[in-house]
Amino acid sequence: MHPSSALLICLTAIVVIQFLGYGGLGLVFLLLLTGIRALLPGWWKLLRRLRWLLASVWLILAYGTPGDALLDAAWLPTHEGVAEATLHVARLTLMLGCLAWLLGSLGQRGLLVALVSLLRPLARCGVATDRLVVRLSLVMENLQVELPKGAWRDMLDGNPGGGDGPASLQVEVPAWRSLDYLVCLGAVVFSLCAVALG
Repeated sequence: MHPSSALLICLTAIVVIQFLGYGGLGLVFLLLLTGIRALLPGWWKLLRRLRWLLASVWLILAYGTPGDALLDAAWLPTHEGVAEATLHVARLTLMLGCLAWLLGSLGQRGLLVALVSLLRPLARCGVATDRLVVRLSLVMENLQVELPKGAWRDMLDGNPGGGDGPASLQVEVPAWRSLDYLVCLGAVVFSLCAVALG
């Protein structure tokens, strides 16, 4: 599969997940389960990193949505709040699963190829897409490097340390095949079916 078609599928899934109810979310979850062996470690890592965000979203929605309190206790969240919070956290969890699938199937190099391929039309309009891709690649490389303890103080002082980055970045973009068009079309059809199931 072409990297840009994988990126398009992931972006489509992330947008469609926002409109799904539990039936559609279950369908997306079953689809993600097909690649569970390769997907699960990356998905779990993302969930662990964002566990406090997910817990905060759940608490804010559970307590912030008006309705009838659970067990008629004023300090408990509302029935409507719990339902809304659980649905939104399930959506966020599946979005992280889609992201884990994308990063696991493409890797850093494939993601850069996908971005170069998809942003190419904007380059014809005068947008500096090459700079965007180079900066993104540098950010992704720096995120994987362990910084020594106290390195943030040096960064604040204007001495980030470390060596210079690569002098050039070469990205080879493969040509689209008919299979890539079929995969993207299948993703759109699946998305429409999932939204219809709601």
